[in-house]
Amino acid sequence: MQKIRLIASDLDGTLLLNGAQDLKPEDFTLIRELKARNILFLAASGREYSNLQRLFAPVKDDILYLCQNGCLTVYHDHILSREIMKAEDAHALISAGENAKDTEVLVSGLHTCYIRKGNPSFYHHMTDIVHNHVTPVDDLHAVSEPYSKISLFESEGIKDLAFWKEKFSSSITVQLGGTRWIDCAPKGVNKATGFQNILEHLSIPSSDTIMFGDNENDREILLSAGTAIAVKTANPAILPCCSLITDTVEDALHLILQGKTAGKEIN
Repeated sequence: MQKIRLIASDLDGTLLLNGAQDLKPEDFTLIRELKARNILFLAASGREYSNLQRLFAPVKDDILYLCQNGCLTVYHDHILSREIMKAEDAHALISAGENAKDTEVLVSGLHTCYIRKGNPSFYHHMTDIVHNHVTPVDDLHAVSEPYSKISLFESEGIKDLAFWKEKFSSSITVQLGGTRWIDCAPKGVNKATGFQNILEHLSIPSSDTIMFGDNENDREILLSAGTAIAVKTANPAILPCCSLITDTVEDALHLILQGKTAGKEIN
């Protein structure tokens, strides 16, 4: 039977289903039960560190954080790794995003994210719905922090991911981050790179880990984990990366705590 030392989960579309922006009290209870059995919980998301701390507030000091799709990893408020995008690549991406129709650009910083002033509805979405700490600026090219993850938001849904991949994938990691987001990171950086940084820091073999995911930007970390589990609403394209499927992460965690198989096998 697999020895489990760390369980990781994506947030949006995986632990947070149907557009939910808050966790259930049950989630905190399960994380505490895992901790009592010496199993660490890792929040593995494209979200910002401050956003994840808010989401996991009751257990925020008990878990690990893989933020910004692997660009930032944190444990006990100590930065384990931070990936930086080349400035020229970042500026080219920002300019293309700003020139694209119906597209907003979001630049991830260490403790805040930056958006360009002038779109109140996008600011409202990011602050009042997603609950990010947001800093509106006149010029995203003049952000004082190094560039890490940069995201493109299309409110009506992503129309042409292939265009962005063709234009930038030679110098930037370009992935679908949901139905309305394109997530861009330094070349070669994804959730799996952050995952490996964490495992090396903790001296945990990947065989002792479980990962839950649902979308394209989970592909590499699912392939890196000892056991990869998809939620039933997952993008079908990532099912070949997984051995099990579950209705919800909570259902699977209950089964894990009972010493049972955490879902149905994928044929």
